[in-house]
Amino acid sequence: MNVTITPTQLHGFVTPPPSKSQAHRLLLAAALAHGASTLSNVAFSQDIQATVRCLEALGADVRREGDCLSVTGLGGKTASGGELPRLDCGESGSTLRFLIPVALAVRGGGVFTGRGRLMERPQEPYFAIFREKGVSYGQKGDTLTVSGRLAPGVYTLPGNVSSQFITGLLYALPLLPGDSEIRLTTPLESRGYVDMTMDALKEFGVAVKYDGDRIFRVPGNQTGHPAAMTVEADWSNAAFWYAAVGLGCELDIQGLNAFSCQGDMRIAAFYTALRGEEMAREAGLTLRRTERLGERRALELDVSQCPDLVPPLAALAALTPDCDTTIANAARLRIKESDRLSTVTEVLTTLGAEVKEYADHLVIVGKDHLPGGVTVSGHNDHRIAMMAAIAAVRCGAPVTVTGAECVGKSYPSFWEEYARLGGQIAVSE
Repeated sequence: MNVTITPTQLHGFVTPPPSKSQAHRLLLAAALAHGASTLSNVAFSQDIQATVRCLEALGADVRREGDCLSVTGLGGKTASGGELPRLDCGESGSTLRFLIPVALAVRGGGVFTGRGRLMERPQEPYFAIFREKGVSYGQKGDTLTVSGRLAPGVYTLPGNVSSQFITGLLYALPLLPGDSEIRLTTPLESRGYVDMTMDALKEFGVAVKYDGDRIFRVPGNQTGHPAAMTVEADWSNAAFWYAAVGLGCELDIQGLNAFSCQGDMRIAAFYTALRGEEMAREAGLTLRRTERLGERRALELDVSQCPDLVPPLAALAALTPDCDTTIANAARLRIKESDRLSTVTEVLTTLGAEVKEYADHLVIVGKDHLPGGVTVSGHNDHRIAMMAAIAAVRCGAPVTVTGAECVGKSYPSFWEEYARLGGQIAVSE
């Protein structure tokens, strides 16, 4: 599907979709608990559908009615022997990495498949553990097979890789017949996502102790209790609407939890910083670096704790005319649905922005508007397609986004919302 956008400002009220990150975590906690849990306000994006079918393959019962799910959990039941379950993760990195250790704990392993770039994304932190613990694994093309049993003990992995590895272990280790520890060899990044995991476990009665630095202590023999939970609105996708406001759109972004564990609520602070030094000071923000270069500002934003914010931040920075912005500590974006440092640079440069790409950061020279009048690829990456749509509001000529259906991975209604807010779009095949 291709979408051609005629540049215009957006207006109105918008509520971001339910948090995909929180829904993944609540679903998994419910599927491992005793009894029947209910989850409401669930958006059935492609990634959430992947998690549901994988949990069903592991033995949980998941039933949908509208935007609600009834989940009857495994309740501590495990099985061994026989054929390993087949787990189709689609393109969901969260589904794959969360469920690799869980499948070992409850079924003795699994056969994982994926599409797009998913199975190219590195799993070495798990593989290093498996070699140490005697767990078998092997990957051939888009199929990864793991088999064996996790044993209670010490699990060591770096903290500066994806927090998804930590989350997967935090769900699996409480199921084991003894206590365990996760020890990080480097400082923890994406802390907000780990906080979301621990919050979800707590809601279902599973205890995890974190020393605030590098050690997680996980008591074994734990099975969660059922719970009724409502998924909160998603700060990651709200970031695109924040960027639109920064580009002059009159939007009222509603339904967000100001006290959320979601690390991507950092967009509010970054938005304030890009709007100007005075606003940043009034908000009490401590920025990594900001200085004056004549009539321009030089601003550095550290995204090590919130890498998914880079596409909307880049769109906003490209159209903040008095500012040169460095988006720093972003190397992990190279192993997302696309190499996002490369695709952000390519798409914004094609639109007419001035972006320089480096190994782990971007430098963006802000402009008042971009010429547009071009066709850009969505790169099969939901956040890249949405970035292009937001940047288009300040382009001088129409912009076509190819492969625009990729927004279905996290925000299936994005184009409908864009049109409802006054966006002028034409859809073609």
